[in-house]
Amino acid sequence: MTRAREPVLSFVLSKLFWGILNPANALVLLLALGALMLRRPRWRRAGERLVTVAALGFLAATFTPMGSFVALPLENRFPRVEPAGPVDGIIMLGGAVNPPITADRGDPSVNDAAERVLAFADLARRFPDAKTVFTGGSGRLLGQDTKEDASIRAALAQAGVPEGRVIYETDSRNTWENALFSRDLVRPAAGERWVLVTSAMHMPRSVGIFRRIGWEVVPYPVDYRTRHDGRPYLRFELEHSLPVLSQSVREWIGLVSYRLMDRTDTLFPAP
Repeated sequence: MTRAREPVLSFVLSKLFWGILNPANALVLLLALGALMLRRPRWRRAGERLVTVAALGFLAATFTPMGSFVALPLENRFPRVEPAGPVDGIIMLGGAVNPPITADRGDPSVNDAAERVLAFADLARRFPDAKTVFTGGSGRLLGQDTKEDASIRAALAQAGVPEGRVIYETDSRNTWENALFSRDLVRPAAGERWVLVTSAMHMPRSVGIFRRIGWEVVPYPVDYRTRHDGRPYLRFELEHSLPVLSQSVREWIGLVSYRLMDRTDTLFPAP
């Protein structure tokens, strides 16, 4: 089966589009643009407004639970249910490692989504007869030659997963290609039970994509960023709250855009 890769132009535009809409980047761009406009008397008032909007945005991200409120519906959409009975396969989506740092330092570098690696290793141990698949090439606009598999192989080895236990798919650049290329690689049979491991925030879009290509999976969400009961999670630390807001906004945009491109079975997939 031929792998239908996303056109290069579409892939590049999606990265540039998100680079601007990312709340963290957008606030910085507004602040910089406003500061430049302050230097021109003609644009001073508009510059003051932009600086004010950016400052209020940073304050809201730092001192309110805005990020948690945006992320909570995503993370609560698919409650984790421990797999019972036979499991035919386990899939982990890429995005939990830092390939450039791994290549530079020679040591596996994981990021804030490292729970994916730990959960995947745990499931592989608990279900020794199941096939295990890692899917993820490089989602970077630049640096497509640096893939995730080297980092994941080393991280899984440290987690006790022996070499040869995992099948690696290394060509995909996004979640749509993760699902397509993994399906082409392992060719799941009808009735097989496959467990999908990814971040809770990313699970709704991921499940919708797998359903869209006819592959029903058992969601196994990890890497939570919010409290399940909905209580505000206040840190008063911009470096923690702003990434949660950015990641959740990205997922909501992804749900809408993937539905418009007919890559998910519904706008907000549910159990």
